[in-house]
Amino acid sequence: MSNFATCKKCGAPLGQDDVAIYKKLVLRTADEFLCIGCLADYLGVSKEAIEAKIRYFRESGVCALFR
Repeated sequence: MSNFATCKKCGAPLGQDDVAIYKKLVLRTADEFLCIGCLADYLGVSKEAIEAKIRYFRESGVCALFR
């Protein structure tokens, strides 16, 4: 069952950016998501790197997930 409300690892509440970046970087058709912190751990990058990608996609205006 889909869970757009909480992180599947730590249970933290998810925002729109958490869901969008997970779909963009991991699996477009996902129905469970990681928060930005857990996603950074999963990908082996810093939380700041994930946040920078979110800013990039939002500012570029070409990704429908970040409009």
